[in-house]
Amino acid sequence: QVQVTESGGGLVQAGGSLRLSCTASGLSFDMHAMGWFRQAPGKEREGVSCISYYGSTYYRDSVVGRFTISRDKSRRTLYLQMNSLEPEETARYYCALVKTPYTESSSCNLNNNYWGQGTQVTVSS
Repeated sequence: QVQVTESGGGLVQAGGSLRLSCTASGLSFDMHAMGWFRQAPGKEREGVSCISYYGSTYYRDSVVGRFTISRDKSRRTLYLQMNSLEPEETARYYCALVKTPYTESSSCNLNNNYWGQGTQVTVSS
């Protein structure tokens, strides 16, 4: 059984930083593309940043230059470093692993993923 677990969320002031972490068990971590999504109350879930099996990355326009996605295969952990956070980025952040291994694309797709329960990020103004 695949289990995805996020951590690192919390309350931060506008302009602050957080680093999210994601671990997964029940599958070969380094065989899968993965990424970070977020969902604010009353809004649809959206892709924030994703990384392909080969290491290519995608960032949504609004986070370019502020967020960095990285993966430590030896620790079986995916990270999202978030700097200069803005109040409108308050949301629940989810880690996802693409079910199909060896995915070349780094695009953030909502389908065909294993999902974690999410971690809350709250940015105060």
